[in-house]
Formats: sequence, C-alpha cells, structure tokens
Amino acid sequence: MAITLYSVAIFVRNLDRAIEFYHDTLGLPLGAKGSFGAEFEAQGIRIGVHPANHEAAKAMVGRETGLTFHVDGLLHICGDLHAKGVTFRQEPTQMTFGIMAMIEDPDGNVMALWQPAEEESKDS
Repeated sequence: MAITLYSVAIFVRNLDRAIEFYHDTLGLPLGAKGSFGAEFEAQGIRIGVHPANHEAAKAMVGRETGLTFHVDGLLHICGDLHAKGVTFRQEPTQMTFGIMAMIEDPDGNVMALWQPAEEESKDS
C-alpha cells in the first residue's frame, strides 16, 4: 500500500472571500470549485479551501495551517502583499535558515512565507 499526499484542508467562513485571497492575492491556480469548496494547486500539492459548515470545522477556522510557501524575493513579495491589504502576523524576519514572514487569510488562518538563506542574495 502506498500512501501519498492528496491535499491540505483549510476551513473558512466565506468561500468567495477565500477564493479571492488564494487565487487573486496569492496567485495560486484555481483547480476546482463546487459546493465542497475550492482546490488550488501549489507545485503539485492541492490546497483545499472548504466552508466551515459544521461545528468541528468551525472550530478550525482562524488557526495555524502549517503551510509554508517557498518564496523567491520575499521582501518584494511582502511589499506587494502589504499593498493588497494582507494581514501580517509576523513581518519578514531574518532567521538562521533564511527569511520568514507569517500572513493571515481573511478568516485568520495563518501560513508562512519562507526564503531560504542561500537565496537571500536574490532579494537584494
């Protein structure tokens, strides 16, 4: 039996607002949309955004997603996201492993943007 990753699920209160954020603001390609929610593709990984229609899902809205996006030119991208009104939980911060920022989607779901240390010179 082979186990492979199919998708990561994020629960939201407002699906249309979430689609606007993940597709229009972050630029992730929209793969599918329906009553189940929407799926976005990020380098072969599906991110499922689903309406929080039951109590267990509602409890998961506005939490840490565990998602980390690899970003080239992080400081530039963060400037663009600020201009688009994205909420930053953590501004770009130099770490031993690179630069990291934490952003929120419109429902407060938190995700990381990361530029590895060896790519920092590209941002200058």
